[in-house]
Amino acid sequence: MASSLTAPSPAVVREQAAAHTSTATIPWYIWCAVFAVTSAMIGGHWDISWHRSIGRDTFWTPAHIAIYLCGVVGGLTCAYLILSRTFGAVKDEATVAMWGFRAPLGAFLVAWGGVAMLTSAPFDDWWHNAYGLDVKIVSPPHALLILGVAMVITGALILTLGHMNRAQGPVKSRLNAIFLYIGAMLIVLVMVFLMELTGRIQMHTAAFYQRIAVAVPVVLAGLARASGLRWAATITTGIYSLFLILCILILPLFPAEPKLGPVYYPVTHFVPPDFPLLLIVPAVLLDLLWRKTEGWSSWLLAVVSGVVFVGAFVAVQWPFANFLMSDGARNAFFGAHYFGYYTHPQSYLFRRVFLPTEPHFIQGMALALAFAIVSMRAGFAWGNWMRLIRR
Repeated sequence: MASSLTAPSPAVVREQAAAHTSTATIPWYIWCAVFAVTSAMIGGHWDISWHRSIGRDTFWTPAHIAIYLCGVVGGLTCAYLILSRTFGAVKDEATVAMWGFRAPLGAFLVAWGGVAMLTSAPFDDWWHNAYGLDVKIVSPPHALLILGVAMVITGALILTLGHMNRAQGPVKSRLNAIFLYIGAMLIVLVMVFLMELTGRIQMHTAAFYQRIAVAVPVVLAGLARASGLRWAATITTGIYSLFLILCILILPLFPAEPKLGPVYYPVTHFVPPDFPLLLIVPAVLLDLLWRKTEGWSSWLLAVVSGVVFVGAFVAVQWPFANFLMSDGARNAFFGAHYFGYYTHPQSYLFRRVFLPTEPHFIQGMALALAFAIVSMRAGFAWGNWMRLIRR
């Protein structure tokens, strides 16, 4: 008995080939997202150093260009991804529909983040012209810029997850490494946002630990839960620490001279950021804890994880703050001898004096613990959601 098989149409063959390729290799647009995120983080710390060393002399500094390159590269890349998946010949099934367009969910987030970043540019220029050439990190235009960068990073995470959760074997491992790297850049961004509230003069206050307890556990728990790697939290905090240490070692190699006044402290080279917080210590302990508590309820695990995070972080950061105030930290590695040109000789920072510990310190630390527990629980929920992403 004769039988025949109907050959698939060329369009179906192309769709199947595209679907196989998307899970067998790392797409070019994920590398573009990695470049965009990296450019923003390098440009951000370079720009802050520029403000500390030179002041804001013009909008068109190399540091600003590096920051906004993130919005341009990320926005254009994902705009192409959206248009090609909506109107192109190959219809990728790993997409979601939004406002009549189709693309991976992460592409929409990156595109929105790019628009927010580019919108903040003229707003920032106007703000400086209206209120002064040098202002705080968390000004309205800077907040919009940071929100845009956060959206780009979140979109890059989800874009990577869409492929990682469908991939197998070595490609999945490489995508997981990219995912954790982007997650580490999210930690870098969070610490930039908190930079003015988490300096070393504040490390003996409850408010310092409250801010860290709100912002960091949710990121660590979410990334670790979505990644599934045993040492996910350790890897991300390790990358965060290495990134800042490289900034400390590299930025002072380049000359700089203040162009704004008053100049209270002589600056001849770029001033780097402070030494990274010792987040890697509680991260290691959390990874060890999570390895042995897979069957626990989310709230019980959040309570124990919050206690471990706050307890370990206080145990290492409090005495390390004392070291940062000592002569032993005044070297090229720890960077405690670098000061911005605007640092007054009578300031707490220059005199190496901590801000006074609050009268109700114990109650403040209890609040920090509560913040960490809630932040951990939110991180677990976020991570569980990210594990379901396929497009």
